[in-house]
Amino acid sequence: MAKLFIKQAKQYAETRPSYPPQLFQFIASKTPLHDLAWDVGTGSGQAAQSLAGIYKNVIATDTSPKQLEFATKLPNIKYQLTPPIMSSSELEQIVAAQASLDLVTVAQAMHWLDLPKFYKEVKLVLKKPHGVIAAWCYTVPQVNNSVDSVFVPFYKINTDPYWEPQRKLVDDKYTNIDFPFEPVDGTDNTGPFEFVIEKLMDLESYFTYLRSWSAYQTAKDKGVELLTDDVIDNFKRTWNEDGQGQKVVRYPVYLRIGRVGN
Repeated sequence: MAKLFIKQAKQYAETRPSYPPQLFQFIASKTPLHDLAWDVGTGSGQAAQSLAGIYKNVIATDTSPKQLEFATKLPNIKYQLTPPIMSSSELEQIVAAQASLDLVTVAQAMHWLDLPKFYKEVKLVLKKPHGVIAAWCYTVPQVNNSVDSVFVPFYKINTDPYWEPQRKLVDDKYTNIDFPFEPVDGTDNTGPFEFVIEKLMDLESYFTYLRSWSAYQTAKDKGVELLTDDVIDNFKRTWNEDGQGQKVVRYPVYLRIGRVGN
């Protein structure tokens, strides 16, 4: 997964949306203590920054050194480069001791992980029985009917051959992802629970976001430019027809959350 984001790490850091405060408030309400959280696949640290405002300390890990270069530094966030798979001793040395974590989060990265091996790591380091794992994804951006009428065929037809198979788990809103954990207090299932991101963007920022996709980079490596002149013209026409250069772009967020149990 790390290799897919090396070339567009700067674009990823600049344009990926920040997650809504309500998401973190909901997650934090399910952990009895707020001492230590582990943000897995942190990328440029979007989730880690929000966690740092709630939890005393945050371990934020990624397998991509290029992504971590663009992560925002805060005194209570410890960024760590990790191998894709860690032994028990590596896990304790790099991340945390056994049964020491209140929370594990995975933001827009669960579909890249080797889940059986990852879940073994999670169950080792979370406090029992109330340690919580929270994993979420956001799906495609929504602007308005005109812009979205250009986006939908661009996403479903133009980019489709260049996505990794794991992307289907995001399109399915993580409903079909394996998630062997117990419901947290106040819920009778592990989700997905829906939230929404809202980000003010101009058209150039919107294009930069599209170029940050792994599918865009994969196509480019194969000599295919997905944002052709015709596609760009169609986006420009629909984006500018209401005379508003900046628009609120909405990203639906889908959260799976559970506790480790005994």
